[in-house]
Amino acid sequence: MALLKKKKKKLVIRSGGGGSSGAETSTRRPYQLEKDAPCMSACPQGTEIRSVLMTIAQAEKYERPQEDAFMDAWEILTKKNPLPATCGRVCPHPCEDACNRIGKDGALAINNVERFIGDWGIEKNLPYKKLTDETQKEKVAVLGAGPAGLGCAYHLARQGYGVTIFEAFSKAGGMLRYGIPAYRLPHNILDGEIQKILDLGVELKTNIAVGKDIPYEQVQSEFDAIFVGIGAHKGKGLWLEGEDSANVFSGVGFLNQVNGGSPVEIGDKVVVIGGGDTAIDAARVALRLGSKEVTILYRRTRNEMPAIEEEIVGAEEEGIIFHFLAAPKELVIEDGKVVKMECQQMELGEPDSSGRRRPVPIEDDTFTVELTALIPAISQEPDFEGLDNLHEGRDWVKVDDWGKTKEDKTYSGGDVLDLGLVTVALAQGKLAADTIHAQFRGIELKKAEPLPPASSDRMLLNFYEKALRHECESLPVEKRFDEMWTEISSTLPEADLIEEAKRCMSCGSCFDCGTCWSYCQDQAIIKPMVPGEPYKFKLEFCKGCDKCKEACPCGYIEMK
Repeated sequence: MALLKKKKKKLVIRSGGGGSSGAETSTRRPYQLEKDAPCMSACPQGTEIRSVLMTIAQAEKYERPQEDAFMDAWEILTKKNPLPATCGRVCPHPCEDACNRIGKDGALAINNVERFIGDWGIEKNLPYKKLTDETQKEKVAVLGAGPAGLGCAYHLARQGYGVTIFEAFSKAGGMLRYGIPAYRLPHNILDGEIQKILDLGVELKTNIAVGKDIPYEQVQSEFDAIFVGIGAHKGKGLWLEGEDSANVFSGVGFLNQVNGGSPVEIGDKVVVIGGGDTAIDAARVALRLGSKEVTILYRRTRNEMPAIEEEIVGAEEEGIIFHFLAAPKELVIEDGKVVKMECQQMELGEPDSSGRRRPVPIEDDTFTVELTALIPAISQEPDFEGLDNLHEGRDWVKVDDWGKTKEDKTYSGGDVLDLGLVTVALAQGKLAADTIHAQFRGIELKKAEPLPPASSDRMLLNFYEKALRHECESLPVEKRFDEMWTEISSTLPEADLIEEAKRCMSCGSCFDCGTCWSYCQDQAIIKPMVPGEPYKFKLEFCKGCDKCKEACPCGYIEMK
């Protein structure tokens, strides 16, 4: 069903008297219809991105202190996301891919804005706020302190629930800590945002794997609800003889060891297999550990690599060797270690279920590479040891539309459902928290009605001045290895941040440009006396000429 009504045929009538005598009019009248900006609909968390950007952008216009605008932006972000500084660094920003400004001069640097506001919140030591002073009687256990578990704990704690997180590793963060190198996500940033969640009263118990160290049934009996967010920390193998050799590491296992501070011997010639973020991270970490030559072997082409583009570019800048259309075929073992790998040359065939073209072996076309360490980073899966009751057959955990599993009073989210983005895991944690709260309090669960989209064909791009995107500065390649975990990119300076926010076109929502008022010759539009208050229509003055709708650059005004 169409979200916007089709334009009706004008009914032309002649006015019978007064100052409007002889003027053509229409029965159609303007009305304001807020729409869903594409950046917001593309964000798995539904973050109110437009509000964040316009709050910052219009502070000067409305004579507000910039710090007050930053505070408001921080509160808008943290309504749904307790990890803005983290997401601003590691999210692949699908919101930017959807930005209407791509059709003019480039997408908004939304991640850079989110990162600035998140860092600002840490710098100002802003506490997360509870939504109620009431302490609820129910207690909730969260299994896993990754983004899904942290998100669930955050939203439940804000509602006054007692939350205990059981974490198998020695520190919280999950893949954010043990799977992402600190040159992309510094631990002090992650620690700062996690501590704010704990400061809400959340209890964190580390080095406890439910199902191994304590029975799942015990947790089930002691808590009123359980959220399972154990992640997927178990690397998948190559199914090749010899892959259990001492110098073969799974991608997630390798990064876990390094990020956890354990020594790893990899030698001078490392081969990484895979094309995702874990493969790129493992290869770049291997360079920082001192390997002289690091090669990524990927069975498709660069265009099909699922890794974040910026990370692929970073690997290329640092001298990582890419060998595309190649796959491992056989391992050569000497003295308990892999020393060579025979590889199969591939070509692309028909698309598979992922939409990418399937790699097909080229007959009798092989080659051999020498290596000192092999890191397969082809995929990963959850470790269900002691938790066999949670998954369904050979599948991982399954949930309904509200985040509930087949187990009594058990909910789930994150990579234990399916490998996904950090922002997806956070959204799933919030969904489960909202469901748990609703069921405890007897609140009816309802899905929000979607707003109509603010599509680019309703935007007047020429109205907006050309303004190129502001990018974070990156360390020169030669300085990236001075210290192993030096962060490569820096946060935008405040002046650049404000100018970047001003690039927002406020798709589908009035931004007080005054264009409709200036185009109306019939004085049918009332400009507010107080800046920021909504414009109003005097419909008795309106002749239905459509000028306000046609002139509205953000597509906020409709006619009916």
